[in-house]
Amino acid sequence: MRVRPRTTGTGPLDEDDAACARAQAAAAGGRRGPMKIVALVKQVADTYSERKLSDSDHTLDREGTEAVIDEINERAVEQALLVKEAAGEGEVVVVSIGPDRATDAIRKALSMGADSAVHLSDEAIHGSCAVQTARALTKLIGRQEGWDLVIAGNSASDGQIAAVPAMVADLLGVPALTWANELSVSGSTVTVKRETDDGVTHLSAELPAVVAVGEKSNEPRYPSFKGIMAAKKKPVESLDLAGAGIDASEVGLANALTTVTSSAPKPPKQAGEKVTDEGDGGAKIAEFLVGQKLI
Repeated sequence: MRVRPRTTGTGPLDEDDAACARAQAAAAGGRRGPMKIVALVKQVADTYSERKLSDSDHTLDREGTEAVIDEINERAVEQALLVKEAAGEGEVVVVSIGPDRATDAIRKALSMGADSAVHLSDEAIHGSCAVQTARALTKLIGRQEGWDLVIAGNSASDGQIAAVPAMVADLLGVPALTWANELSVSGSTVTVKRETDDGVTHLSAELPAVVAVGEKSNEPRYPSFKGIMAAKKKPVESLDLAGAGIDASEVGLANALTTVTSSAPKPPKQAGEKVTDEGDGGAKIAEFLVGQKLI
């Protein structure tokens, strides 16, 4: 698979939109009262189902696969609920971009305990790159007046780009704390514990901020029957591009900053080589490994 970056495409976030988002972020930082937490959620193809790229534009064929809420986003929702519960009050708003059937992932988050949701769905979004997605998410977050904290997963399982949370934070003009395995909020300060190959780091930032959680951050709760029934009545604001204040030129495959130019199916597995042990089995295996340049 080859990916081609483009030198042209959508420009930076409109100055008015950026200024508005930053002003709301600044206002949130100075507000007092219950926290407003935004949890970013994405519906992805089930990793246990067969996945393939479409022949026409080499994007993921989402219609031909089972769709589920991304597991890392379940952890983001769980973390948002834990912060709310630790504070004793607050609001968790789910924000999602995706096709109409992404409502299943949204309802899963609501059944876990989130209070409401915003869903951006428009055919023109198809094929949007990470930068376009971050810009669209920023505008959706900017609609949430008085938000304090955005919690996302480190990396979606279908793209593995691991950059969107940091992009969103940059566009909002707030700190980004990524790869967080523990998170706590005290007053107007959010603190995370980050574990990487380089060791353990404790980071803090003043709210408002964006936090991206990792796989070790928590174990998502299972929705109760009561939660599942309650989710059916919770408000979900459904928007198209016009309703979200996003121009079609800002999203979509035709305007993407990166595109996949070609792809090929994974080659089928070949039968392995059998070795009959007649006293020299170990030597034959060693010869095979040498031939494969494994030793």
